[in-house]
Amino acid sequence: MSMLQVGVIGVLGVLFAVQFKSGKSEYAVYISVAVSLLLFGCMLERLRDAVDSLGRIGNYIKVDQRFFGTIIKMIGITYLAEFSSGICKDAGYQSIASQIEIFSKLTILAMGLPILQTLLEVMTGFLG
Repeated sequence: MSMLQVGVIGVLGVLFAVQFKSGKSEYAVYISVAVSLLLFGCMLERLRDAVDSLGRIGNYIKVDQRFFGTIIKMIGITYLAEFSSGICKDAGYQSIASQIEIFSKLTILAMGLPILQTLLEVMTGFLG
């Protein structure tokens, strides 16, 4: 799906949800979630292309392949956190959205520490 199509779907979804916002606000949230899921599905196609490209790049570089897996997981966590947080914000639950964002940042930090440790060990090996 092209960016133009995604943009049109997003704008039409918002316009449709706005129609229900004043009367039946829960329908506006349902429409928002449905459009978000549709766009998330479109995004997964692009994410699959990026993962394939990272895999091909990983074949050229002599680096431990588990690092690429960790980076891909970090990207996935970022997308899921933004998606979930956005839906919570649209529904009016900013505090839950903030907690999702904080948890995802801490998860990414915890996943990145072994990569940082390996990088420091390599740098220490070059200097020492």
